[in-house]
Amino acid sequence: MWVVPSLYALTAIALGILLPRVERRFWPELGSAVNAASATALYSAVASGTIALTAIVFSLTFVMVQFSATAYSPRLVMWLARDPVIAHALGVFTATFLYAVAALAWVDRGEASKVPLISAWMVIALLLASIGMFIALIQRIAMLQIQRMLTFVGDRGREVIAELYPRPYEAGTPDDRATVAVSRPAEVVTHRGRPRAVQAIDTTRLMALSRVVGGTIEVVVAVGDTVIESAPLLRVSDAKCPIDAAALSRAIERGTERTFEQDPKYAIRLLVDIAIRALSPAINDPTTAVQALDQIGDLLLRLGRRHLDEGVLRDEHGIVRVIVPLPTWDDFVRLAFDEIRTYGGGSVQVIRRLRALLCDLAAMVPDDRGATLRAWQVRLDRTVAQHFADPDEQAAACVEDRQGLGVTRRSVA
Repeated sequence: MWVVPSLYALTAIALGILLPRVERRFWPELGSAVNAASATALYSAVASGTIALTAIVFSLTFVMVQFSATAYSPRLVMWLARDPVIAHALGVFTATFLYAVAALAWVDRGEASKVPLISAWMVIALLLASIGMFIALIQRIAMLQIQRMLTFVGDRGREVIAELYPRPYEAGTPDDRATVAVSRPAEVVTHRGRPRAVQAIDTTRLMALSRVVGGTIEVVVAVGDTVIESAPLLRVSDAKCPIDAAALSRAIERGTERTFEQDPKYAIRLLVDIAIRALSPAINDPTTAVQALDQIGDLLLRLGRRHLDEGVLRDEHGIVRVIVPLPTWDDFVRLAFDEIRTYGGGSVQVIRRLRALLCDLAAMVPDDRGATLRAWQVRLDRTVAQHFADPDEQAAACVEDRQGLGVTRRSVA
């Protein structure tokens, strides 16, 4: 966050010191048509106005981010706070202020009643850049609107799904995980240090290392897990030579928090977080939960139509070299629906939207995956019976409605 503004500041200071000297040495005849008094007033106004604008804009930005942390999810707001536009905007504002101050020192230098031309245009250019960054920053703040926020998370999920699961699903494809038997591990690689979130797994590196040791590497953590001191990361079995524990450990990328990289569950997790926060008694906003289900449904549809890798990697001879735990279709469905069903079970609007979504997905994904969705329809029926004692209310909650409370639709038998 502070590296980019610091680079802008250092560049502005360097230009403020060097550019007027270069201009005076090589182009002494160049001068602006603006007189010294007017240039002094202009530079002072730009400097004072820019620093005041910086304080106001970023105060409002951080207040909005803090407010959104309570309205949406603190994990999501961290992504917005690290938006490059915010860092570059702060850098441009800072550079404009510093360069305008530096340019003041060369106005009427040596009582020459002269204003350096290039320096004057540089101040104007930075002022225009500041205006552009201000507009871009306002657009980023507008993204805190609920529908734009949900779309932002959905887009990140769609990107990672397209990258991780490029192959379409073929019905009846056997799951290779059930056929793999792992020998008793001879070596275990553990995590050292403070708790970290698993952000990515470098399977290419693990395949190369498994060929070196001549055995099978089983990853025992999944992307999104948090590992603590001495937690096992990998198990190596049937190794023919000593393993390089440090090299194996580096194949598991860890950081302070989860990322969207290699983790389509994270996008669904954030959408579910927004939905259940909206369903809390303190907020009581089922419409937001319905809007989150729109994005969740799209992600599940894309997952349901793609081949979900089993995480069993074989070499050219068909020997299992690397085993990575990856989420199944059932895992994605449970993550998407379980908490929303639990916390929104008393909302007719949420239940009707859930029912419509389950019916729509069951009709659009392959039949063997649709069976999981039909099982969740039965579970939803039990939730309705648990929360609604009145038969009329139960009947109202059992209607399919894509808006929750909009246009009723009934399943065609």
